[in-house]
Amino acid sequence: MNEAGVKRTVRQSLFIVGGMALFAWALVPLYDVFCEITGMNGKTGGPYVYEPASTTPDTSRLIKVSFLTNTHGGMTWGFWPEKGAVRVHPGQLKEVSFFVHNTSDRPMVGQAIPSLVPVAAAEYFHKTECFCFNQQLLMPGEKVAMPMRFIVDRDLPKNVQSINLSYALFDVTDSAQDLVTGGE
Repeated sequence: MNEAGVKRTVRQSLFIVGGMALFAWALVPLYDVFCEITGMNGKTGGPYVYEPASTTPDTSRLIKVSFLTNTHGGMTWGFWPEKGAVRVHPGQLKEVSFFVHNTSDRPMVGQAIPSLVPVAAAEYFHKTECFCFNQQLLMPGEKVAMPMRFIVDRDLPKNVQSINLSYALFDVTDSAQDLVTGGE
């Protein structure tokens, strides 16, 4: 191969690597847009305002809510739920904790992205407080308990008896440098 061919191959390789890096960086926002447009993957909504005076739990049925966690994109943190599952009455406010542990030797920022199955239950699952609403900054070796409060709507279809809520935790340290440096 001549020198011009080598230069062309190097340029093409650099272009491909740059495109892959750009795609990886944009993956989380693209996922959000995709789920919002298609309504797929049971993506849950933002904060829900709970008014206890107007909500009476439906004690005639119990819904099993299971919790799953995983990490993606080079995230080295430990991430797990307090309990694998809980049972709730529709209309009942419930709180569970999730734990993260920064096992690295540097400050890192994580962002949890929720999804819910069955997809038909997504509009009936409301979070009043969730660590997934904000990015989480942890110092090296730091371990944190993060609460998540939710309510399963009383109007949940009767055929839905269990819900699986999963969180994928992503390393967003590079795009959240202001949080890491304290805005300096």
